[in-house]
Amino acid sequence: MLRNYLKIAWRNLVRNRAFSAINIVGLAIGVAACVLILQYVAFELSYDNFHANGDRIYRVRQDRYNEGKLSTQWAAGAQAAGYSFKGAFHEVEDYVNVLRRGSAVVDYKEKSLKVEKVYIASQSFFTVFSYPLMAGNPATALAEPNTVVLSESVAQRLFGRENALGKTIQQNRKEAVKITGVFKDFPANTHLQPDYIIPHATFVSQAGPDNNPNTAWQWDGALSYLLLRPGVNPRALEAKFPALVDKLAGAEHRKYRSAAVYLLQPLRDIHLYSHFMMEAEPNGDGKTVYLLLAIAFFIVLIAWVNYINLATARAISRAKEVGVRKAVGSLRGQLIGQFMTESVLLNALAVVLALLLVALTLPTFNELSGQQLSASLLYNRLFWLPLTGLFVVGSFFSGLYPAFVLSGFKPVAVLKGKVSTSRQGINLRKSLVVFQFAASLFLLVGTLAVFQQISFMRKQSLGINIDQTLVLNPPIVTNDSTFMRQLAAFKEELLRQSTIRSVVVSSIVPGQGSDFNAGGIRLKGVDENKGKQYRIMGIDHDFIKAYDLKLLAGRNFSKEFGSDPKAVVFNKIAIQQLGFADPAQAIGKQIDFWGDIFTIVGVTDNFHQQSLRDAYDPLILVLKPDERGFFSIKLNTSDLTKQIAGIRAEWNRFFPGNPFEYSFLDERFDNQYRADQRFGQVFGFFTLLAILVACLGLFGLASFTTAQRTKEIGVRKVLGASVGSIVQLLYQEFAVLILVAFVIATPLSWYAVTRWLQGYAFRTDLPWWLFVIPFLLVLLIALLTVSFQSVKAALMNPVKSLRSD
Repeated sequence: MLRNYLKIAWRNLVRNRAFSAINIVGLAIGVAACVLILQYVAFELSYDNFHANGDRIYRVRQDRYNEGKLSTQWAAGAQAAGYSFKGAFHEVEDYVNVLRRGSAVVDYKEKSLKVEKVYIASQSFFTVFSYPLMAGNPATALAEPNTVVLSESVAQRLFGRENALGKTIQQNRKEAVKITGVFKDFPANTHLQPDYIIPHATFVSQAGPDNNPNTAWQWDGALSYLLLRPGVNPRALEAKFPALVDKLAGAEHRKYRSAAVYLLQPLRDIHLYSHFMMEAEPNGDGKTVYLLLAIAFFIVLIAWVNYINLATARAISRAKEVGVRKAVGSLRGQLIGQFMTESVLLNALAVVLALLLVALTLPTFNELSGQQLSASLLYNRLFWLPLTGLFVVGSFFSGLYPAFVLSGFKPVAVLKGKVSTSRQGINLRKSLVVFQFAASLFLLVGTLAVFQQISFMRKQSLGINIDQTLVLNPPIVTNDSTFMRQLAAFKEELLRQSTIRSVVVSSIVPGQGSDFNAGGIRLKGVDENKGKQYRIMGIDHDFIKAYDLKLLAGRNFSKEFGSDPKAVVFNKIAIQQLGFADPAQAIGKQIDFWGDIFTIVGVTDNFHQQSLRDAYDPLILVLKPDERGFFSIKLNTSDLTKQIAGIRAEWNRFFPGNPFEYSFLDERFDNQYRADQRFGQVFGFFTLLAILVACLGLFGLASFTTAQRTKEIGVRKVLGASVGSIVQLLYQEFAVLILVAFVIATPLSWYAVTRWLQGYAFRTDLPWWLFVIPFLLVLLIALLTVSFQSVKAALMNPVKSLRSD
């Protein structure tokens, strides 16, 4: 019986090639798009799932409050948090402290290598986390000071095939460190990505006995992780933190008016739901992941709707087949089995084509999404499980309704030719078409909104001039006693060149967030309770002028004023936070900055230190001419290759042993929008696929609708109807459906886009054309889709039409 079902199903597919092709291609595109998105989603959801104790590992993050109001949220917290919580609470089995420390230069014999991601980690790092060591003891590799653990790739670059364990290398041309372990390169799906790990014991020994990090509650910057004992309720443990923190650090917090609340964050939630200050690495976005999952559902649902629409539309043409089968004894259950077999066969062919499409489009998808999915996913059960699920669910649900409709015809009525399309069936098909195009319009509005917001952010004035600015990364290898002379000589030599307008040094550059957050800052003589939190940026004398910052009141830093090392410049929002509505009122006022007194000498207008996703930060610019920070070099030349070569020569002359690394500030700033751009590209790509699948179904439906109205068209032509009026008649039905889809999609898309834009401090308005243009575009595409069949039918000889049976 099954063989017979398959044989008949195959014959029907071959006999109705156009119908079969439209369904198979539409389903294949839908399944392929869904599979690609599911792989993306599965990868994003897999972050840190490989840790054996992952369900018991929590990161301690902190919220900072000023006068009872939330001021900042940090991924990192006090150095003392992990150590103190482990000692005070039995519920904590172990802890790990992790700190990011930029980069380092390491030397071994004749080789010199820059290591990008240097971490400091406490002894339990390799026992709490499941990062495998290739060499060394996990329990002791990070126990001793003046040692280091390298990644596999760094060890290979430095030692080749030699065994790295036990060897000594030079770190930053200053200290010798012994290699006590080599770890396998961390997988991409973890939020920690070190190349080089220094033991926390080294950090403690260098800090000295008077500055023990393990007991420092005002020394921020540590990513602290707790391994809880089995069965511990993290919320109950979290409730115990305030009392301990107040006992150990309450006096300090009250002094600086920077009360901290410590919270537990599940390890596996960090990548998708953590966007706080001092994250170890840029994280993903849970809302984006689940939105793409919804798009995958929409696309495959549109493809299934196509099948239902076309199968039920063909019901009349298959009515006699059903009548004959019933007349010779076929039961309804057997007919349902027959039509379900056709659905299974068609979906199976679509899955095969979908796999081919996935293989062909994977490189393009990787480029759009920024991920590196590979063909190896074909060997992963996490790939085959959703694919099998799509096949089973798609075959069942897309085939079930047509099977019941076709098998329900009465043989006597069918064989007498008294079967006609029911009003319920017509209304269902129209409803499904409306759903398809409402979903397509929703996605298209969303795509345009994403690119509109990105364009808005790029076109806004930053309040700071970043054009033609070359940024050099800070020197790593320096000599404290000679650094100021090297710095001054380097700047002087560069300024001799006519193509260089200015050279300035700063702790951060535009496009970077400041990790220096200072609480408790207040006007001199004002009650301690009035202290506020500010971001601190160290700059030299020429920074404000070089970057064209607009001074609203006061003056710039100047070497003519000997008191300027005790001077500060605020931005406008920082002055307002201090209590001044007029910037001029703040000039000359003194502030208490952790016991030191500084004088406000200038106020700049607000400027965007980071992307327009973020609100203006209250910034304090502090004069630090000896800052070991970034060099910003303002150029006025088009011959960049020659200019960069000249700057490189001077860099190697004054800062030997330091890698010469540069970037252009406009590109660096623009990188902040890369995640939004990728999201827009992925969103747009799958929106186009959704529209394509919907139009494939519309083309097939228009073909059957036109065929059913052949005689009507012939009669109209005999009675004098023009070709244009007949085409308009056929267009009108579909245009009305798309108009209904527009009415449904517009409020839904407006609500969704409005909610999405709330994540941006500076956001675009929603102009009327953002909704009208997608409607007109979809209407045009749909009309072009049905035009081929409509014009063909309108041009047909009416005599031939009326003879058709």
